[in-house]
Amino acid sequence: MTITQLEYIVAVDTYRSFVVAAEKCFVTQPTLSMQVQKLEDTLGVKLFDRSKQPVTPTEIGIEIITQARVMLSESEKIKEIITDRQKELSGELKVGIIPTISPYILPKIIHGFIEKYPQVKLIVWEQTTEEIVQQLKLGMIDCGILSTPLHENNLTEIPVFYENFVAYVSKNSRLSKKKSITPDDIDMEEIWVLNEGHCMREQVLNICQRRKTTKGFQHFEYNTGSVETLKRMVDQNNGATILPELALAELTEKQLDKVRYFKSPEPAREVSIVIQRNFLKRRMIEALKNEILEFVPKRMKSKKKKELMDI
Repeated sequence: MTITQLEYIVAVDTYRSFVVAAEKCFVTQPTLSMQVQKLEDTLGVKLFDRSKQPVTPTEIGIEIITQARVMLSESEKIKEIITDRQKELSGELKVGIIPTISPYILPKIIHGFIEKYPQVKLIVWEQTTEEIVQQLKLGMIDCGILSTPLHENNLTEIPVFYENFVAYVSKNSRLSKKKSITPDDIDMEEIWVLNEGHCMREQVLNICQRRKTTKGFQHFEYNTGSVETLKRMVDQNNGATILPELALAELTEKQLDKVRYFKSPEPAREVSIVIQRNFLKRRMIEALKNEILEFVPKRMKSKKKKELMDI
């Protein structure tokens, strides 16, 4: 049994295809298949049901692959011990980030991070919370930047900042007549929200849960995964939406007039770096956290006078 063979069976399990697994491992498909077969012969069990498409692990294969992931993670710690003794950070840091956070912090921190740590290759994927959680569990990424709490027992959350939500309202909205608002002021029938699968959608619905919608016929339903699109819908089609506070930095003076803040305690989201419990690359992840903290305003580093929205 070799580390390489374990890497191959984990890749086949992750991608559910011998062809794709071989591509990801940068070997030919016959080479990968031969090594998987050798491991099966050594163990005396079949790890995969090759008659199914996509390929699926057998019952005993699931247990062995789970242990293989643990063993590979532990073997990586040997490299990390060496890296930790080096003064300069180096290597790859794979990060997943949700699209309602990504455009407001990534452009601000990327240049500074790369300048401070030129030997680190930062690889970032913009994904939904569900996708990031799945990739963390499979060990395909090192950390995720997303809204928490996730209520996932095998993941660790490191809170970084607490971002308020604000209302963005058209001049025809009755909210525009108020200087500040409460969740009870919001009518869900005039609110543009993100589509299913985005945690910020659930947080917005939680903000508005105390307000019952009025009965009426809605002529149009729009599904989007973009906060920026919601903002444009308000600009051009009336109604209102809820924005994360960091999005305000991109608004013009005219658009800022459409912003209405909530009365205290203000609804907010907790933004965390999420890692596997048995995580690697501690120094790199700590460096990423510090870079984010340098950017976010001081008021976002505390959750005082804020009501954190669950997801």
